[in-house]
Amino acid sequence: MKTFCGRANPTTGSMEWLEEGEDYDYHQEIARSRYADMLHDKDRNVKYYQGIRAAVGRVKERGEKAIVLDIGTGTGLLSMMAASAGADFCYAIEVFKPMANAAVKIVEKNGFSDKIKVINKHSTEVTVGPEGDMQCRANILVTELFDTELIGEGALPTYEHAHKYLVQEGCEAVPHRATVYVQLVESKRMWSWKKLFPVHVEAEDGEKILVPPSEMENCPGVPSVCDIQLNQMPSSDFTTLSDVVTMFSVDFSKPVQSASTYYRVQLEPVKSGKAQIVLSWWDIDMDPSGMINCTMAPYWVKPTSALQWRDHWMQCVYFLPNEEPVLQGEKLYLTACRDEYSVWYNLQKAREGENKADEEEHKADVCVESPVCRCRAHLLWNRPRFGELNDQNRTRQYIESLRKVLKTDSVCLCISDGSLLPVLAHYLGAKQPSRIGLYHPHELWQAFFKANHLEDKIKIIEARPELLKPSHLEDKKISVLVGEPFFTTSLLPWHNLYFWYARTAVSAHLASNVTVLPQSASLHMMIVEFQDLWRIRSPCGICEGFDVQTMDDMIKDSLNFRESKEAEPHPLWEYPCKSLSDPQEVLTFDFTKTVPQHCLSTEGSVNLSRKGKSHGAVLWMEYHLAADISVSTGLMQISNEKGNCEWNPHCKQAVYFFSSVIESEILSDPTAVTYAINFDTKTGEIAMDFKL
Repeated sequence: MKTFCGRANPTTGSMEWLEEGEDYDYHQEIARSRYADMLHDKDRNVKYYQGIRAAVGRVKERGEKAIVLDIGTGTGLLSMMAASAGADFCYAIEVFKPMANAAVKIVEKNGFSDKIKVINKHSTEVTVGPEGDMQCRANILVTELFDTELIGEGALPTYEHAHKYLVQEGCEAVPHRATVYVQLVESKRMWSWKKLFPVHVEAEDGEKILVPPSEMENCPGVPSVCDIQLNQMPSSDFTTLSDVVTMFSVDFSKPVQSASTYYRVQLEPVKSGKAQIVLSWWDIDMDPSGMINCTMAPYWVKPTSALQWRDHWMQCVYFLPNEEPVLQGEKLYLTACRDEYSVWYNLQKAREGENKADEEEHKADVCVESPVCRCRAHLLWNRPRFGELNDQNRTRQYIESLRKVLKTDSVCLCISDGSLLPVLAHYLGAKQPSRIGLYHPHELWQAFFKANHLEDKIKIIEARPELLKPSHLEDKKISVLVGEPFFTTSLLPWHNLYFWYARTAVSAHLASNVTVLPQSASLHMMIVEFQDLWRIRSPCGICEGFDVQTMDDMIKDSLNFRESKEAEPHPLWEYPCKSLSDPQEVLTFDFTKTVPQHCLSTEGSVNLSRKGKSHGAVLWMEYHLAADISVSTGLMQISNEKGNCEWNPHCKQAVYFFSSVIESEILSDPTAVTYAINFDTKTGEIAMDFKL
């Protein structure tokens, strides 16, 4: 069986489907999985173990046999906990075949083969009875089916089915219940991930303000959750407008309903402000009494307790449909609507002198329709991209650079996806800038131009760069070629080098004295020690007394599956690290010339200037707009003598994890790292190798 995988092709700027060998998909799945992160989550593992011991104890006290159903067993860890806690038998269900095979090996290695049966099926396909997968219904239900939003991985329908067909009535459940908490906040930073703010441009004939169209202003956005490491959001970036309140809870020991529904709570703001954002997280009680609790609460909610770092469960940011001015002490209703897999929120003000009957009527107003983007902008730009377009300092750098190169007779062409550069170019004096990009929802730009009276001022050319004809440009030559560059298909920092390929494709249309902005780009690199991110690629070995090395080996094999290990994208503002070396420029790309036929490669070494564990290298791009103006997609600054790094919050950086980090912690730390980096101009990909 062949597998087709989507990969960004930086030479064409589009996603392409590549045929891979039959092993590929599973290797990717395992290499990128969060199993290692879960096995390193000490808090989660200890609490699950305590909860399982207590549940087995309660069943035994009733004089019953303890029969456990473990749905989504993964490594088999929770089943082994149950068996060692005295369970008589465990049915461990795992739908992902390579993982089920690993669970069988791990269970056998730990000596539990007689107590645990691994079933490689979806739980909804499991049969019960003398001839079935399970001999009888279980009386203890153990699961770990949760994501950051709690229900996004299908926990509710899975529980609903299990209660109907796989477990006894009145069974014990670990976890016993989950509770979702919310807090209303005002945050210009987070709100900038949903809305486009007006852009101010100082032009020769006075200030111009670029405003978003009303369709965009009133659009509810997309329903997908925004999950982030809220513990990295400084308290100066948001204002809490309400106390933390309980939104809803689910008791897993009783039948669960997955049908769409809503929950509502009454709130009284503790401060006046603009209600924009609902922050949310959950906790799970492993036992009915709530004594064994595992919480995702962020730092300001539980300032005294030590925070457990984890990447598989974070916190949620929900955007209200509209900004709502609220007054301290006024009565508000917050409604959470949910379907089987997602949650969304609405805020309503209580009406004057409202009584119970009015409240019931209010409930009828609740919108249980999932939000749908109608303006197209939320389909074109993801949340970090909204943040980037709203970054005034960044916009100012582009305006300054454009001002240096534009003349009144400039023939300007912009190549970038969903970019505001043509509008800025027009305001700064270019007569009729044109734009081409790979993805331009026409309705969005027409609405944009209409809102700013630019209908006939900017031309959208609906052609790929290689299909550009002189007639598209009214037989004029391009004197200024601009790009941010930004393309929606880019995953790694260097994928935006598609701009260079597009610039090469339009060469015939460029004037001999053309100005290209940015004029060049450079790839930069730095060796770092991560505070926590290293855990997602670090072997676990023994977890709560169980040998899970089989899983470590499996992840390692998957990472080594491709000839060269690949870098992976991570938004490093969420993952603190310190620099162990100075940042180093390793490759440059000259946009004033066409893409060369030969590969660009470099070798060298980077000295480690600080002590620490060399977990990996971080790579990013810098774009040189003008002689003294550059834009970094990575390191913004090293903020102190300890080497703590500040990263561009709108971009993902490339992280290359060193495979031998374990050795480097034990040996006396190396003083230099050698590297070899090769940019293949045929594929647009970068291969790299590092040696400690």
